[in-house]
Amino acid sequence: MSVTDHRRLGIAAGAALLTIAVAGCSDLGRNAVGTVSYLTEEERVVTVSNPSVNGCHRFGPAGATEVANNTLVDLILYPNEDCSGDLTTYLATTVSDSIVPHAEPWGSYTLVH
Repeated sequence: MSVTDHRRLGIAAGAALLTIAVAGCSDLGRNAVGTVSYLTEEERVVTVSNPSVNGCHRFGPAGATEVANNTLVDLILYPNEDCSGDLTTYLATTVSDSIVPHAEPWGSYTLVH
């Protein structure tokens, strides 16, 4: 077996181990990398760092009038506090959005994963 054959075998084995390691660790933590920042009706800025990709996240009792998604995953904004309602807004990564004048604030969000 030549040096080239050993190198190819080593690369293949390393790639297989890396794939197994990434698959095994993908369920650990399950947080989005980055921040979700939002503005409340009282003009207060709230920033959430590395939110979990699981479940529904409330904006708080006042809701959010503006949201900036600075994570590596997309968000879905909901009109209600329990991630329900028909008037959802899709917010892509590194994008921000605000409600239209006289609209109700967003109540919650989920992360797309």
